[in-house]
Amino acid sequence: MSARLNTAQPYAVGLFRIVVGLLFACHGAASLFGVLGGAAGTDGGTLDAGAWPGWYAAVIQLVCGTLVLLGLGTRAAAFLASGSMAYAYFDVHQSGALWPIQNGGEASAMFCWAFLLLVFTGSGALGLDRLFAGRAVTGRESAARDSAEREAAVSA
Repeated sequence: MSARLNTAQPYAVGLFRIVVGLLFACHGAASLFGVLGGAAGTDGGTLDAGAWPGWYAAVIQLVCGTLVLLGLGTRAAAFLASGSMAYAYFDVHQSGALWPIQNGGEASAMFCWAFLLLVFTGSGALGLDRLFAGRAVTGRESAARDSAEREAAVSA
């Protein structure tokens, strides 16, 4: 049973990445564009451009969430997203109470740990990282083969 589950692991990580990235990007889109109910605390509105830290957090959410969703630069985007959620938790929520359930920081804590996991697991299956990595390996193999053929032709 474990062997069968292990073969599905890249796909489970890929689906996890897609869901987490989509949810995170939705938070950013809501805050920046007023869609999906708008920014929290604005009655469906948007955040003022350049407002610290909310507007910058929303940009990170939209950009990093989209990159993680696509599986493009997953580890770097997840690292930045995890750090932004750690900042949000400790700066915004922690002062309210000790536990996330008491201070409203559950989403920040969960996103922080989910993205930190993706830093270590990578994009899994179904990501553009794998597609580009496959092309890079194929390109290197093709270049090595061409070089070997040229050397063989020169020495013949």
